[in-house]
Amino acid sequence: MHARKDSLPASILASIRSRKKRLDAAYTEARPRSAGTLIASYNVHKCIGTDRRFDPERTSRVIHEIGADVIALQEADTRFGERTGILDLGRLERETGLIAVPVAGMAKAHGWHGNVVLFKKGLVHDVHQVKLPGLEPRGALVAEIELEKGGVLRIIAAHFGLLRHSRAQQARMLVELINDRHEMPTILLGDLNEWRLGDRSSLNTFQSAFGPLPPAVPSFPAGLPLLALDRIIANRKGIISEVEAHDTPLARIASDHLPIKALIDLEPVAG
Repeated sequence: MHARKDSLPASILASIRSRKKRLDAAYTEARPRSAGTLIASYNVHKCIGTDRRFDPERTSRVIHEIGADVIALQEADTRFGERTGILDLGRLERETGLIAVPVAGMAKAHGWHGNVVLFKKGLVHDVHQVKLPGLEPRGALVAEIELEKGGVLRIIAAHFGLLRHSRAQQARMLVELINDRHEMPTILLGDLNEWRLGDRSSLNTFQSAFGPLPPAVPSFPAGLPLLALDRIIANRKGIISEVEAHDTPLARIASDHLPIKALIDLEPVAG
């Protein structure tokens, strides 16, 4: 009996190389944008890539590459001391048409606890900045946006804590917030930091407000996504299409998270 020459780690590395080659080939030519309204979530990791370079311009190129109509960003501000925005929002608006949902009391920051919601061609009717419970300073940004393509949508952009107990508290608080407000199409998206699936997931609390959660899509770490830390969840069936990771050569190095995205359709709601 002959011993195998290739070890398990070598096999895994070969699989990773094969995957990257396939993806590189798939994105060599520009991919056509599907019709509909595209929504996305992206933890930009303070614009520090997997190569440890601080490169806001590279992060902006990934955002441009996604081509979303609405996108929630996490870690878009410095975290300690006076919060300061990292991206060039003026340039992003010129190049993509995306503008930031305004937040109150944040002179230099782009958003609220690093959460920024960018959107194209619409009207913002309401903005609510939520301080989430837990040991770490965390927040959620709630905005009701009337989209130019039709329909009004409530966006809840959030970045949950690293501790399971904190995540459970944060999920309960957002469910209470939804229950206290008038019913409307609502999408929760962001880095929810929950890698557990099934009964042990702290996100099961959301089922009372959102129904069964959609399948989780691995988005972390960017080079070899294994954990579904980032989520897009809707409170009505049929609003969002299948969620997928935006996995491109540029996205794999621009942050430690891959962006995730989905098409939304508000026509069944209006009908």
